Amino acid sequence: MFRPITVCAIALPSLLTASCIDTGHLATKTTAKVLAKAQPSLNEESDYEHAGRAIPGALKTIEGFHVAYPDITDLTKILAQGYCQYGTGFVEDEWEVAEFEQKDFEKADYEAGRATKMYIRCMNYGLELLGKKWATAYTGDADEWKTMARSAGGGKRIPLMWAAIGLGSAINMNKDDVGMISMLPVAEWTLKRVIVMDGDGALIKPKDMDQVTFDKEFGKAVGSAPKDPVLRALPHVALGLLYTSRGKALGGNPAMGKSEFERAIELTGGKFLLAKVLYARNYGRIQTDREFFRKTLVEVLQTDPAVYPEQRLANEIAQRRARRYLKMEKEWF
Repeated sequence: MFRPITVCAIALPSLLTASCIDTGHLATKTTAKVLAKAQPSLNEESDYEHAGRAIPGALKTIEGFHVAYPDITDLTKILAQGYCQYGTGFVEDEWEVAEFEQKDFEKADYEAGRATKMYIRCMNYGLELLGKKWATAYTGDADEWKTMARSAGGGKRIPLMWAAIGLGSAINMNKDDVGMISMLPVAEWTLKRVIVMDGDGALIKPKDMDQVTFDKEFGKAVGSAPKDPVLRALPHVALGLLYTSRGKALGGNPAMGKSEFERAIELTGGKFLLAKVLYARNYGRIQTDREFFRKTLVEVLQTDPAVYPEQRLANEIAQRRARRYLKMEKEWF
């Protein structure tokens, strides 16, 4: 006697097998969403040492998940942001300790190399989020890269930012590397494109360039700037660092750097102390403005790092740097 239920019982396992349901992928995708939601806990951390010990292991664990399931973009986003943050807040800090405090230049070179690796990973994960064609163009045909980035929509904004910040930070750690320096125009142009996407194009438009020419070069705003003030401010900080990393005679632009730092401080209501510290360090030194340097750093140290709870760790890092830079004042000026 024909029993439909028996046919269904036999067919269902076959159907499940044929559809290749990957329970590991489903579990990792769920985990990635949880990790993305949990990211603020790191930004809110008040203990610098605790964060510094926790981050490397966390990044390698997430990287392992990413190797297994590279299509889960939540993981790639975390890695792009994480490696830039870790490079800036911790590895570069180790370089400063060796360079400024210990005067151990062999160790400083080693830490500079480590920081560069973190920034390159940040850049590469940003490019991975954009896609293979983007990664090829980024280090290849500059005109193709610009064409693609000009037409990019709001969904490409964050990956473009990490790709540019990662490259720009690596360049700042390797000012004597001709190969790195040759990529400076790409990093600078991409940061400008992100700023234009956010609607801040007027800040970077040269006075002698008409709007039509400017739009042709950098594209137009996309109307979807991030709601997070720090994500909005970071391209300005990065561009400010590039402009003030060298004097005017060597292609720097301290005046534009000043404008970029001040825009970042404005966007974050002056509560993102790291922007102020980097402003004091780079602009103050390149302009030999000791009074501005000292006044700004003292102001940072007099500010409660909890003034911006969502960026407590960045503010702790800022105060750590401010104390170090003030110790260097006599040597730098």
